Amino acid sequence: MALSYKARRRWSILILVVGLPIYIILATVLATTLVGFFGDSALTFILQLLVYIGLGVAWILPFKSIFLGIGQADPDADPED
Repeated sequence: MALSYKARRRWSILILVVGLPIYIILATVLATTLVGFFGDSALTFILQLLVYIGLGVAWILPFKSIFLGIGQADPDADPED
């Protein structure tokens, strides 16, 4: 079942306003915990950077279909609007 443009728009706003801040907090805790196992070294910074980049890309993958076309005009709207 495909979502309408208005439903996708509402879901995208909810994801960005509520879900993304929660994800950022969880990703920070996860990255800090993972890097904490390796102690202090030059490798720690690189590992932490890679973890943040990976988590920064991974959050959008499940929501890709919701965000596609949201910046475009409503395809279901009348051309007069």
